[in-house]
Order: sequence, then structure tokens, then C-alpha cells
Amino acid sequence: MAAPALERPTTPSGTQTVTIAKALNMGLRASLERDPKVLIMGEDVGKLGGVFRITDGLQKDFGEHRVLDTPLAESGIIGTAIGLAIRGYRPVCEIQFDGFIFPGFDQIISQLAKLHYRSQGKVKVPIVIRVPFGGGIGAVEHHSESPESLFAHIAGLKVVSCSNPVDAYWMLQQAIECDDPVLFFEPKRRYYEKAELDTSIDPLPLLSSRVVRPGSAVTVAAYGPMVRTCLDAATAAAEDGLDLEVVDLRALSPLDLGPVFESVRRTGRLVLVSEAPSEASVTSEIASRVQQECFYSLEAPVLRATGFDTPYPPSKLEEGFLPDLDRVLDVVDRSLAY
Repeated sequence: MAAPALERPTTPSGTQTVTIAKALNMGLRASLERDPKVLIMGEDVGKLGGVFRITDGLQKDFGEHRVLDTPLAESGIIGTAIGLAIRGYRPVCEIQFDGFIFPGFDQIISQLAKLHYRSQGKVKVPIVIRVPFGGGIGAVEHHSESPESLFAHIAGLKVVSCSNPVDAYWMLQQAIECDDPVLFFEPKRRYYEKAELDTSIDPLPLLSSRVVRPGSAVTVAAYGPMVRTCLDAATAAAEDGLDLEVVDLRALSPLDLGPVFESVRRTGRLVLVSEAPSEASVTSEIASRVQQECFYSLEAPVLRATGFDTPYPPSKLEEGFLPDLDRVLDVVDRSLAY
């Protein structure tokens, strides 16, 4: 089901400079104000305001009955949210770190993803599961995972990822308004990067990709934390006279590949970038689809700059694991060499 058009929030409109973290907080606040059935639940989301302070101040302003601190039990959080959703609520669950989601994996794939289909459309489960994901913060094991491909594979779930404050603000509200369950992946290492947010401008549809930097030489597509890396790579490439087009995928399931197809038909080349390992991933699905739809336009194979097919390394080694500007440009050079 597509998310309905959002009503304007009661928060003041206009342009302001905010971080992704602040934009997410503003989006949650707007949703809580708009609909009394919206609830926030998770570990330390109330009094503490979340480990990244995304829910800061919300329990104080909306009460413990709407912003609920839960036990350390992801399966219990998601299972309780399913029961609340069946009763007409719109729970927003926070998973503290990406690697903590797996105790709730069974609830998500066996129950949450199936209920609407199993009930022949009679039961709706409008649940958002917020997941801070990816590396780059020097964390310990289980705190830097990129599990998005696992959920993108599951029919019945929508999977999206924001990369900037504007999308963080609007996409989170759109996800909460959606009647289907949404996995909302937030790039934790980008939480405190700033950009201009104009709340008076109409947002893009939730399940859509977009070109964030036009170019003509090579198409570079990414999502979440890697969009900034690709934009930086495009800036560096421009100094050498190379014009890269950057596409922010935004929605990982279902994929909106129209802008990617259109771009590849113009450039003839595609480089895909993600922190997640490459095998059986979102990037491998996109590579397959582009080869199928744009075969006669391609001047080179679809290439990828991704995390390696290994467990996430200790923090001292993560700089070598994560794709950076140089690795992206190296793959671009390989594409142009064909």
C-alpha cells in the first residue's frame, strides 16, 4: 500500500539548518502531534532519549504512555508492537544498534511480514522499525552491521534508508503513515551532518529514488551513509574533468530503478556502492536488473564498491573495510577502462 499524502505538521514551517538526528526527532514529533495512535517504544527511548538522542524530549512532552521505555528484548518489543498495531495503533520501534535486531528477526519475518497477506487484507500492521545501521563510529562487535539485504528479500516488508536531513524528516513521517510494516535504516555515522531543511516544500514519494547530482560520464548509485561518500567522490572527480551522476536509491524494497535505468542509458556505465557485503545483496539485485533492462546501453559491466564478504572487523580495521572516496574512484576508473 502506498503511504497517503501527509498533512502539514503543526511545527513552524520554514528553512532551518539541522542534523539528520534532529530531523528524525522533528519527524517523530510531527507524527506524534498528528496522530494520537502513534507510539514510540524501545530501549532507553524515553528518559534517556535514545543512545543517539533521536527521541530526546519526546517522553517529557508526550508522556510515558506514548513514548515507552522497554526491557532489553527485541523480540518482545516487536511482538508487542504487532499486538498494538492489530488494535489500531502505529508503533515506532527503535532498535538501538543494527546487530541487535536479530533476536527479533523471527517476529519480523514470520509474523510482521505475513499478517496482512495471511488475513487476506483484513489485518493491517502499520509498524516502523527504526534501525541505526552501518559502521564508521569505532564501535565494538554487533554495532556496525548492514543487514538491509536480509529484510529487502522478505515479501511483505518495505525497506527504506535516508541519507540527509530532508529525507530523514519526511521519509520517517511517510513510513509512519504507511499501513504496511517499514524497516527504516538510518545512517548512524551521518547523524550529526547538517543540511538545510525546508518543511514547507512537498516531499518526494516514500518509495522513490532520485538523482542528487547530475552527470554524464558514469552513473554511481548508493543509499544511506554511502551517498555522501559518492557525492564527495563526484566532487573529487570533477576536479579532473570527470562528470559523475549520483543516484540516491532511498527505497531498497521495493526498488525504484526508473531513474537508474534512465541514467545508465545515458552514461552507459554503472557503479554501485554500499557498506554491506556484495554477495546476495541489494547491489547484486540492482546489477542483475540493470543488466536485464539496459543491456544494449552498457559500455562496461556493472561494477561495485562494497564492504567485503567477511564479518565486520574490529574498529581499528574498519577504515579498510568500508568503501571510501578512493575505492569508489578506483572502481569508476575500472569502468571507464572498458
